[in-house]
Amino acid sequence: MVHHYGSSEDWDRLARLTGESSWSWNSIKRYIARHERFVPPADNHNTTGQYIPSLHSTTGVLPKSLPGWSNGIDHRIVATTAELASEFPFNEDITTGNVLGITWLQCAIGGGQRSSSATTYLKNAMGRTNLDVLINATVTKLVRTGMSGGRPCFKAVQFANGPQGASTVVHAAKEVILSAGAIGTPQILQLSGIGDRAELSSNSIETILNLPSVGKNLSEHTLVPNSWLVQGSESLDSLRRDPAAASAALSEWQTNKTGPFTDIGTNMFGFLRLPANASIFETTPDPASGPTAAHWEVLFSNFYASGSAAVPPPDPNGSYITAVAALISPTSRGTVKLASNNPFEAPLIDLGLLASEFDRFVLREAIRALKRFFSASAWTDYIISPVGGLAGNTDAELDAYVRSIATTVFHPVGTASMSPAHVEWGVVDPHLRLKGAEGVRIVDASVFPFVPNAHTAGPTYLLAERAASLIRGY
Repeated sequence: MVHHYGSSEDWDRLARLTGESSWSWNSIKRYIARHERFVPPADNHNTTGQYIPSLHSTTGVLPKSLPGWSNGIDHRIVATTAELASEFPFNEDITTGNVLGITWLQCAIGGGQRSSSATTYLKNAMGRTNLDVLINATVTKLVRTGMSGGRPCFKAVQFANGPQGASTVVHAAKEVILSAGAIGTPQILQLSGIGDRAELSSNSIETILNLPSVGKNLSEHTLVPNSWLVQGSESLDSLRRDPAAASAALSEWQTNKTGPFTDIGTNMFGFLRLPANASIFETTPDPASGPTAAHWEVLFSNFYASGSAAVPPPDPNGSYITAVAALISPTSRGTVKLASNNPFEAPLIDLGLLASEFDRFVLREAIRALKRFFSASAWTDYIISPVGGLAGNTDAELDAYVRSIATTVFHPVGTASMSPAHVEWGVVDPHLRLKGAEGVRIVDASVFPFVPNAHTAGPTYLLAERAASLIRGY
């Protein structure tokens, strides 16, 4: 639900990489007006200084707002940005395209309820006569329908209602739009005979289009939840351990759409960089998109969060604060490959997390930075001690700690990367058309060649709005 659009330097990098200026920040940001509908937060509090209204639209499709419930630590975070401004500056609104600093969260929430493409774009289109939505159906492959100029055409889709269901083929008048995501899209392409010839052959699939980049370049944000034991009554852990309190909060939300359940549990977050003189840059080029793009992200939650329900708090009666550190400009890459030629078998996903020293270095330094953040005077009467391996200090201790709890933010991209039309690498051209083929366009996060400085929903919406313009100009 976190909803923003990334660094302007991400989009400018995409424009340079593809050779297509229409992907630049100055071009793509016009779609914000068509996409978002900024609304007041659920509690209707005074939002002065929490965002810049002129950067936003109130007439678009998707409701979006600031946090609708104060979680008790917001004032401490703001105070720390003043005390430690050189390392943790306050950023009023990252929609400027400069993401660096600590800022108020913006989420796809309206009237205390989650907004999504299903509740907005799809709902608005359901009455159209040219739209049919099939449920409980799985696309099993794209179907080759002929040749055009020596290139295979894929203007049909095969699907089935389960492993035992009969297959059905539907044909497109102009083109097939593939939007199965960074995991599903490469799986469907490979099942269709589109991908690396050797990998297809190993699964007894005939190669129709040898496109080795399919399923490669998987990029993801690694997440490390860091918790501290705290004192006082501000923590939201009471909702976790007190069924009556949780029931009362749920009742408030059901009745009035107010209270803690109107939010995601995080009101403030930030994007930050390593120091320019960090030792890692002696051996590794800076992978960030530019000087105002981040290396890591922090999200503050006033409760215990482990990233997994299987890792409970060390003291179930304790109160905690969690600062999630996320790797924003990773250099590690992974793959999505077929496990077999059975479309109902999940693919093999290798995220490649923490494979590079740069990625490990960033997370170590992020943890050290967060320790400095919580040493500010705003926290002296609140923070008690770090939890578990977070107490470590050496590189080896922090590496072991990170590996023991790291997970992902579920922001996979890159497995059908966009690239210039004339180069061999990549899967789609700058107009999102499948390279070496006719009749297929890919519109999802798989086409981003690198993971942006953002929770990927916002950039993907802008990508989709841009794709809509391209498709209408077909």
